[in-house]
Amino acid sequence: MENVRHIPRNEADKDGFTQVPPCDLEAEEYVIGVVMHEKMAYDECSLLIGRDDLYKPSHQLIWDTVAGIYATGQQCHPALVRAEIEKQGQLHRVNEGNLIYRLGGSPINPLMAAAFAERIAATARQRRYDSHSTILKQAIAGGADGDELAAIVAEFQQGEQLRENTGRGPSHLVASLLNWDDFFLTDFGAIQLLPGKLMGPGQQITLVGDGKAGKSLFTQEWMWRMATGQSFLGDAPQKPVRILYLDAENGQEQVQERFLSFGANARAMGELKYASFPPVRPLDTAGGGADLIALVKATGAELVVIDTVSRFISGPENDADTWLNLYRHTLLPLKRDRIASVRLDHFGKDKDRGGRGSSAKTQDVDHVWELGYQGGGTLVLKRTHTRTGIGPDNFVILRQAHRDGENWALGGTRHVLMTYENEPGAVSGLASIPGTVEHIIATLDGAGVPDTAGNRIARQALADRQVPGSSEKIAEAVRRRKARSDSPGIDVSRNVSADRPDGRFPETFPGTDPGTHKTPGQTFPGTVAETPGTPPVPHVPPSKRGNGEGTPEQADPQEPLCTVCHTPLPDFRTDRGYDTHVGCDPATGSHPDRPQHPTDDEHNGAA
Repeated sequence: MENVRHIPRNEADKDGFTQVPPCDLEAEEYVIGVVMHEKMAYDECSLLIGRDDLYKPSHQLIWDTVAGIYATGQQCHPALVRAEIEKQGQLHRVNEGNLIYRLGGSPINPLMAAAFAERIAATARQRRYDSHSTILKQAIAGGADGDELAAIVAEFQQGEQLRENTGRGPSHLVASLLNWDDFFLTDFGAIQLLPGKLMGPGQQITLVGDGKAGKSLFTQEWMWRMATGQSFLGDAPQKPVRILYLDAENGQEQVQERFLSFGANARAMGELKYASFPPVRPLDTAGGGADLIALVKATGAELVVIDTVSRFISGPENDADTWLNLYRHTLLPLKRDRIASVRLDHFGKDKDRGGRGSSAKTQDVDHVWELGYQGGGTLVLKRTHTRTGIGPDNFVILRQAHRDGENWALGGTRHVLMTYENEPGAVSGLASIPGTVEHIIATLDGAGVPDTAGNRIARQALADRQVPGSSEKIAEAVRRRKARSDSPGIDVSRNVSADRPDGRFPETFPGTDPGTHKTPGQTFPGTVAETPGTPPVPHVPPSKRGNGEGTPEQADPQEPLCTVCHTPLPDFRTDRGYDTHVGCDPATGSHPDRPQHPTDDEHNGAA
């Protein structure tokens, strides 16, 4: 075979393509070899390259392992790297450990590491452009038009610009300076929002809500569907997103119950990595930030969930320094690497002021979403803070959950957008949802019931029309209608204004009881709150008038009460000056609650 000319692997073929993408394997081996011995070399190289800049998966695995060892404050050595990879069951990826000893057996001078890292960064950039050109050719072959091709190019250019701003490359100290020509040519609006349209790639958001709202349940389904390439909240499916979920809130039995109810199983988790009560140090410390970044690099995560953020900090929640440190040590490195994050948080004592603790916690996020439970499986998701304004500001969501005997049905739990006819004046569509205060108000308005009517009249009007509503919500509807009757110029027709003066969704502010959290049981998998499943709103039976029977009414403080049974008096009695019902009158009535005068026989018997 001496007369045969061998073609080097990296030589271009006749079509102009290379058989092997651009890479510098020699530089990778030198860098991997030295970082297993010297932390200084690793620190300098990590400013210039990341795991994705390495071409060989085996090199990426060693790099991630070294990063994890240094993140815990330990010294590194090839033997420790091998032991750690063996613990992970990944030795087959590094030739049973022989690759580790070969690369670490004769390391280069640590002062030379940065120069080889620059070579790796340069070829990695060539590789990205090579991949981009392949994507363009595939799009052209698939019949993409000019606008679609321009969107692909714009997204790639923005990604490269953001990569430069992370501090990678030889000129990392000045890399954050904007190039005005490239900056104004970049179409930032061309980037597609992540499934669900709650955030974009690389953005950081906070999801705030009460415990009964089911923040974790909502987020777990959202992340699972995103990691498996499914649609969510009616959004179109996208390619799977690599997600790291940190959970220090929910027990593993709850997590399993919930994912099974979504329809997940061991072979259908996609790109979701789930850390249950991970032993990371507090994320508002330098050590905790290093732990998380090492975990992110080991998993290749594109999005990190922190559930719940208060479980991962060491400083006081009301101290602004706690949240500034969290941003400095953890969130800033994530954002710099364009890794998105979702932080779950609880409401404080005053819901009007948002999440619990210092206001500094919302200063660094791109969006703040508040999740409120309206009862009957209905949730409202409202955006209260935003930097970009891109995407919807609120959603009305229906949580569906079904039981199969004592267990939750497999695949029977999901969150879907509420569908309803667009009624004029429907506050966020809630006037169309039976059982809500808004629906009760709309029904009373449509029936021509005066705004000054009390609980009794409202209840009877609802019962006549077979409209459901709990006592608490009927009382709240009456209160709101009376309040608006005292304000001149308010339209009391069915065209209720959608602009609330306080800017909040109904039933998410103090003084309004959703009417569900006091009942024991479960409303959705893994959360103890009310009755099992998603119960229908009960039918309201007609009130029994005149004899004191039927469903007890809630007294309106503005209505006169009977001095005997302490229930509201009808208008015809108060107009005539009576202070009791006819049946409660001590002289003529026989109401069961009226004090009875014992007879002589009873006296004799008692004696």
